[in-house]
Amino acid sequence: MRNHFRFKRQLSDQGRLQVNAFALDVGKPASDASVVITSRDTNEVVDELMTDSSGQSAIIDLSAPPVDFSLEPESEVQPYSEYDVSVNLEGYEPVRLDGVQILSSTTALQNVNLRPIVRDEVQPQDIVIDPHTLWGIFPPKIPEDEVKPLPESVGFVVLPQPVIPEFVIVHEGVPTNTSARNLWIPFKDYIKNVASCEIYSTWPGASIRANVLAILSFTLNRIYTEWYRGKGFDFTITNSTAFDQAFTYGRNIYQEISLIVDELFTNFITRPDIRQPLLTQYCDGSRVRCPNMMEQWGSKTLADQGYDAIGILRYYYGQDIFLMQAEKVAGVPISYPGTALQMGSTGPSVRTIQEQLNTISNNYPAINKIRVDGVFGDQTRTAVETFQRIFNLPATGIVDFGTWYQISNIYVAVTKMAELA
Repeated sequence: MRNHFRFKRQLSDQGRLQVNAFALDVGKPASDASVVITSRDTNEVVDELMTDSSGQSAIIDLSAPPVDFSLEPESEVQPYSEYDVSVNLEGYEPVRLDGVQILSSTTALQNVNLRPIVRDEVQPQDIVIDPHTLWGIFPPKIPEDEVKPLPESVGFVVLPQPVIPEFVIVHEGVPTNTSARNLWIPFKDYIKNVASCEIYSTWPGASIRANVLAILSFTLNRIYTEWYRGKGFDFTITNSTAFDQAFTYGRNIYQEISLIVDELFTNFITRPDIRQPLLTQYCDGSRVRCPNMMEQWGSKTLADQGYDAIGILRYYYGQDIFLMQAEKVAGVPISYPGTALQMGSTGPSVRTIQEQLNTISNNYPAINKIRVDGVFGDQTRTAVETFQRIFNLPATGIVDFGTWYQISNIYVAVTKMAELA
């Protein structure tokens, strides 16, 4: 039987944490918010921080169990430490997050949305983060066919190819639980949340990529086939591991996972002669075994043996699978131009980035204003680097695939908030 007790003496390593606070009513980062971090082991305050003009706290080191505990299945010691995080800002409802999970040698990103106090009625948010699925006890996936029958054109599916949606509607419970909330979650945020629930960010990059691709394909299958809407439900997917994938509202994500999602989020797994993404089911592969599905711990072992992501996926789902890329990302003004923009680049794509960064800088003043001339010079590079630092991307000053779509997402968000103001 696994020992679920945590021992302070096991916290011999360190992980990192950054808190990002956002004021929902004005659509801007929440500067000067107070952040208090408390150890769940000792109930002692370990740090007190303030957010800057970008709504960010400093990145701090926190004690965590040795990394080896997250690299082997059936560890007798919980492989992550837990902290409670309280965020307070005058005029806004306080937020408390119970059980922020810190893994050794990785960076946890805790995003916090602050709601204004209305009519002096303070309603604190208390968000309880579920245990990680590789540590806690969750129901195993009920097996399904990986390819779904598609209805006629008069039915629910009308798109000829999969499209990356702007939002995923997540039902917090089993499909038939009518009292559960439906949450509108931006697509990439949903994938990052699920991956941070399902695998450890300490794993090799190849195994993280394989699992992210499986999560993407599973999600896009539910979207493309309108699986739940076709059954009369008003949501995209559930957070029940028996039916779909784990999702915990408000939980921290990990930078190492976030970067891979930004790189891969338009990709999905499929087979020859079918239009839809595969319903790529999986299990932990230690407590639960699952023939014809990917085993998460097994994917980590294969990566240790030198398998790349597609090799891992073919090991479990068959040699005929391949990756496809969705041609359209909903909700963004212009698709990625196909080549990275950097010093010396010119043309309309550079002008688009300059215009979008100038709009974003109205909400994020740390980003410098740029001359909109379609020429990628020092001003543009500096603005891109600052944007990348704020949004936890590698600060290269180059607008690659991931940076392009993150700029697009933030531009759309701040533009919508300006229209509502």
